[in-house]
Amino acid sequence: MKVQIIFYSMYGHIFRMAEAVAEGARSVAGAEVGLFRVPELVPDEVLEKSGAKAAQQAFAHVPVATTGQLPEADAIIFGTPTRFGNMCAQMRNFLDQTGGLWMKGSLIGKVGSVFTSTATQHGGQESTVLSTHITLLHQGMVLVGLPYSEKRQMGMDEILGGSPYGAATIAGGDGSRMPSQLELEMAKFQGRHVAEIASALARGRAA
Repeated sequence: MKVQIIFYSMYGHIFRMAEAVAEGARSVAGAEVGLFRVPELVPDEVLEKSGAKAAQQAFAHVPVATTGQLPEADAIIFGTPTRFGNMCAQMRNFLDQTGGLWMKGSLIGKVGSVFTSTATQHGGQESTVLSTHITLLHQGMVLVGLPYSEKRQMGMDEILGGSPYGAATIAGGDGSRMPSQLELEMAKFQGRHVAEIASALARGRAA
């Protein structure tokens, strides 16, 4: 049972969440988990000026995803930062190249899930995940979120991201806040939950 985690990260917040998602998915017996990043669109000089180029060195070793690999997966978990309440341009560009897969129905019945990051507590976490779900539904994917059995999302003792739609982190206006332990635990839960459902579906198809 194969799980692909496809993400874009500018300063490392989504990468850290992706690592936690992968850890959770790998805890499920029989799960083969791959971590991939989508291609960058921002020119190098702009990335260098913003400090993102240096930050991205931490995950430069992660292979770049191709749309051709998606049909190999039983589950695909997408990680994208928020841009004005929507997925980032890099993820949108990647998904816009899946038209050929849509024509063939290549992703129908595969498990799809989304996690995100915002600068502020009310910066569009839920709208980003939900608007990304629209694309996954057009591809015929089976959507999985973060159920309330993951009770950490109901915490009131500290500021944290996450909702029943998917795990999330809050980066802060200057990007200085990295994912908290609670947010990483929710990401792990989501990875495990998705992998468990994908495993059950795979067993059902094999029966």
